[in-house]
Amino acid sequence: MGMREELQTELAEAFDDPDGLADAVKPVVGSRAVKGGYDPEIGGTVPASTTYYNGRGVFGSYLAKEIDGTRIQTEDVKLLVLQSELFEGQAGAVSDVPAAPKIGDQVGGYRVLNVSEDPAQATWTIQLRR
Repeated sequence: MGMREELQTELAEAFDDPDGLADAVKPVVGSRAVKGGYDPEIGGTVPASTTYYNGRGVFGSYLAKEIDGTRIQTEDVKLLVLQSELFEGQAGAVSDVPAAPKIGDQVGGYRVLNVSEDPAQATWTIQLRR
């Protein structure tokens, strides 16, 4: 088992552990508007659509030393999501297509401002703002 799998397994256990993070873990439902455009194969315009993804994560806040008032503001929310548990599909539907959040997505009424991943590519850290 590689570092990534080990890290994801340990975090998933912490997410499930009643003595760990289980009380802080919340469902994560995100959406992304996908613009339509011209498709030469069908000889016409493809309508706009919406891509959804869901999983679970821990919503938190930024440390005072991280807040600069511009890039990170006091009301911004930090979301930690396991990459192995974030999948495309309608809210509540099970899918096996991994999802990757992007800047501009909507998550729980917030707009995604920044997305980063840890060096082991096990988690997404997502900056959210209303």
